[in-house]
Amino acid sequence: MVRGWKRWLLQSAAVLVAASAQMSFADVKVPNVFTDHMVLQQGQKNRVWGVADAGEAVKVTIGSQSQSATPGEGGKWTVTLDPMPVNATPQTLTIAGKNTIKIEDVLVGEVWICSGQSNMQWSVNASVDPDLEKLAAKFPKIRMINFPQIGKQEPVWSHDDRKWQVCSPDTIGNWSAVGYFFARQLHLTLDVPVGMINNAWGGSAAEAWVNRDVLAKTEEMKPLVERWEQQEKVFADLSKNKELNDDQKKQLGGLQGQMGGNSRPGNIYNGVLKSHLGYGIRGAIWYQGESNAGRAYQYRNLFPLMIQNWRDEWAQGDFPFYYVQLADFLAEKPEPGDSSWAELREAQTMTMDKLPNVGEAVIIDIGEGKDIHPKNKEDVGKRLARWALARDYGVQVPCKSPRYKSMVKNGNKITLTFDNVDGGFRPFDVNEPRGFAIAGEDKKFVWAQGKIAGNTVEVWSDAVADPVAVRYAWADNPVCNMYSGAGLPMTPFRTDDWPGVTINNK
Repeated sequence: MVRGWKRWLLQSAAVLVAASAQMSFADVKVPNVFTDHMVLQQGQKNRVWGVADAGEAVKVTIGSQSQSATPGEGGKWTVTLDPMPVNATPQTLTIAGKNTIKIEDVLVGEVWICSGQSNMQWSVNASVDPDLEKLAAKFPKIRMINFPQIGKQEPVWSHDDRKWQVCSPDTIGNWSAVGYFFARQLHLTLDVPVGMINNAWGGSAAEAWVNRDVLAKTEEMKPLVERWEQQEKVFADLSKNKELNDDQKKQLGGLQGQMGGNSRPGNIYNGVLKSHLGYGIRGAIWYQGESNAGRAYQYRNLFPLMIQNWRDEWAQGDFPFYYVQLADFLAEKPEPGDSSWAELREAQTMTMDKLPNVGEAVIIDIGEGKDIHPKNKEDVGKRLARWALARDYGVQVPCKSPRYKSMVKNGNKITLTFDNVDGGFRPFDVNEPRGFAIAGEDKKFVWAQGKIAGNTVEVWSDAVADPVAVRYAWADNPVCNMYSGAGLPMTPFRTDDWPGVTINNK
């Protein structure tokens, strides 16, 4: 009798455990981008998604509206909320099925992605005057969610340990500084809630942010994908081998880090981006390129491909995408020469001619030669905010840096014409233009003298009798001083298309 009773108890306990597990699996769940303090994008439809039992009725309610969905096979469900106006009064988003999820303190305002590598990830704590910035960070209508750094070839659905945070002196220290200063400028100017989705990953390569299938189908990216396929094959072969020598073990360890790292094609797209791809946003700000500088020519196609891939999969049309051009870095050179960083900047600028609704914030004036992470992130955030305010919110502020338009040769001089001069050039520190170089057919550049007249600059050198090309700020860390009347630095450029140092790097 006792044995039978014990057996019955054990069997009953097993049934209860199984039922509990099944009930847990049946719970309605949503990814971590839907948590307390979240911000929904005003003025457009917003998706809410999750998982539940197939056939289970799921109802999503906020304010006076409710939307329902029935999960299909696999348990996935999605509802689309009708557009809502700005609302700074906290609301509750309720998601109900067999269980109920209540997400509190939800605001409706402007939502932006802040993404890229370490200079976007760079925190307020590590930027200029963090003590003062934190003391003044009393903006409860600014929120940010910070995603972890996980590299995968399979999509990660949720990062449950990451939640939305409310701006306060206690929270912003580890926020993206660029993201915070961008959000603060929008909030103070527009007087609306602002939510920032920070998924930046230091040292990341652009190809890691792209759907790998898209890369594989793009002719210019095939050498990149094939290079990784070779590494993956070596890794797989070494992983199967149970008798490795010391060199092979070291090789295996190095490859293992790469497999889960931030450069493998598709890794960040799957490990980070997929968990919130499709969340309602106004647009994205981006600060990346350092890790791709050695393949700058490839970046001419890779960067626009990445932006287009995001737009295609986000399914919100050509949403705004504003990015930061690489700052000045490394040692100043006494003479003009080639530069992979200059070529990467050129590739970034070219993106404005390849895609609609993109914009470049030029920061060639606020880098630090000794530090790849310049601490002045406030000006970076403000220059990005200029683009958003001017292009998306109808605010009358200059946002475009002066950009080379055309050239005319007259004897030993070349006259350059520019767009976006905003009332005339203002050279910094001294009256004479600095940063221009000039060359003849021999392709040997020398420093040029210059003369400003309205939106033109005339350049020449007594050492070049028959000039054919001009460059400006064409170096890793150029000495240059040209600004528009609005105080925005001139965009680095070259008038020639001579092959650069990265042209063959794939």
